[in-house]
Amino acid sequence: MNWLVFALCGPILWAVSTHLDKYLVERYFKNADVVVLTLFTALMGLVLMPIIAFLDPAVFQRDWLSIVLMAVSGILYMGAIVFYLNALQGHEASVVAPFFQSSPLFGYTLAYFILGETLSGTQMLGGLLIIGGVLFVSVGSGKRREGFRWQLAALMLCCGFVMSLSTLIFKAFAVKDEFWATTFWMFAGEALFGIAFLCIPHYRRQFFALFRSNPIAMIAINGSNELINLGGGLSNRYALLFAPLSVVQAIGSTTTLFVFAIGVALTLLFPKWSKEDLSPRELLVKGAAALLVAAGVALVSR
Repeated sequence: MNWLVFALCGPILWAVSTHLDKYLVERYFKNADVVVLTLFTALMGLVLMPIIAFLDPAVFQRDWLSIVLMAVSGILYMGAIVFYLNALQGHEASVVAPFFQSSPLFGYTLAYFILGETLSGTQMLGGLLIIGGVLFVSVGSGKRREGFRWQLAALMLCCGFVMSLSTLIFKAFAVKDEFWATTFWMFAGEALFGIAFLCIPHYRRQFFALFRSNPIAMIAINGSNELINLGGGLSNRYALLFAPLSVVQAIGSTTTLFVFAIGVALTLLFPKWSKEDLSPRELLVKGAAALLVAAGVALVSR
């Protein structure tokens, strides 16, 4: 299967997850520490580790330095999620999503200096079209005329840099040490992140209090969300085996458009859950942005 299919599965599934994240934050974590929400992500990886080890026992045949670095990739990923959820706690999903465009820029710089990756002129043009299209819909939206949000920008720039660093480590080891082995030890790092915070009484009390108050909802919604997010993450990481880091991240930046598209669908079908601007001007801007992104994806996949 073409790597582009896997690369696009990431942003589509992440867009769904972004709306579920926003729902969870608003419904259950409005006044709670967002770190508590990341504990569900960490525990999901812990559940999947024995399955990966059973299917591929060779995951344990790695030197300690490689294991530590792969685990650090998982810890960095969880750190990036904390920045993202903090941003989501105070802003709408469609406002937060455009700031993911920092990831391809960080990714290209890190991959160039550390992995020695270079892009062709066509790929660079495609990446610029993708980022430009998403920024166009972000800046052009009437909902964003309130002035520049410095706190949101700081949180999401930190998220983008830490996420790119985590992805860089993953790619470096996944190419050399196989995909599933790297995924296993990355999940181990995520689990260590979760266990460390569960050892802190403040977070442990919040985690179990939220779980006891809404056990069915927390398991059903959170479990579904984590599986969706996991599917997007694994698809994106698999695409890294076949394409440059910055190209995969540029395609991943289309998450913003999918967030808008899902928001529009929810507004039409379930107006109580989402309220996107459906004015002719907004639809025109988003349509133009979609064309730019489509052209960019066509160029980077060549």
